[in-house]
Amino acid sequence: MTTKSKLVLLGTGGGPTPKIERNAACNALVVGDATYIIDAGNGVARQLARARLAFNSLRAVGITHHHSDHNADVGTLLHLAWCANLDRPVQTFGPAPWQSMWDSFLDYARRDVQIRIVDEGRPDFASLVSARNVTEPGLVFEDERVRITAAWVNHPPIEALAYRIDTEDRSYVISGDTTPCDSLVELARGADVLVHEVMHIPSIDPLLQRSNGQRLREHLIDSHTASTDVGAVAARAEVGHLVLSHFVPSAPQVPDQVWLQDAQQDFGGPITVGADLMEI
Repeated sequence: MTTKSKLVLLGTGGGPTPKIERNAACNALVVGDATYIIDAGNGVARQLARARLAFNSLRAVGITHHHSDHNADVGTLLHLAWCANLDRPVQTFGPAPWQSMWDSFLDYARRDVQIRIVDEGRPDFASLVSARNVTEPGLVFEDERVRITAAWVNHPPIEALAYRIDTEDRSYVISGDTTPCDSLVELARGADVLVHEVMHIPSIDPLLQRSNGQRLREHLIDSHTASTDVGAVAARAEVGHLVLSHFVPSAPQVPDQVWLQDAQQDFGGPITVGADLMEI
């Protein structure tokens, strides 16, 4: 009997500043009683609770890249899950220097962990969580429910990954942050669901009012996918369903219909404008 899978969009916002409308980036792939997380921006532990996903269901956490809207709460998520009821191994992976970053988090959490082991009888936290640097594309995680593969994508100036999660019933691809690129298209080839970041270029000017605005504009355009280009990526990859997420800007000045119409220019399949806690 096939175990059904589902994708829960725990966070669909783009950029590090906390927002009322959207949580920072996080996706949960749920297969039966197991949960696999891709990215963990600020607030993800509470989003997991709001989605009624058990903390002890965590099996793996993958990080696409080391921008704070994607990795700020990886350690916090696992620590708080352990404080709740996590008592089985979790594998984590992401681009270097993820291993050393995890070691640093263990140092940060050490005092609280020591106290809770004594007072609450919790298992050893450090021995439950393994951390690995992804150094090349291909298989990064596999168990009896999922197979997760990775591909390098274009998000200068830092190394960034996209992930594909294949289950018994469906396949899902999480783009992370990237411009349109061949490696993502190949990773997503024929996938049932592609969750892809999106940016509305005519609306980014308010983001540039801080210092170094021109440099920030160059970075945004050189490392993200315009709303008018995302449909072509989905069409080239021949995916079944395009889900828009990681909205830049995240505030509501861009109506859902605009995101949808832009993506429809080059993709005729179903398109969903993602929202926090939406299930796909």
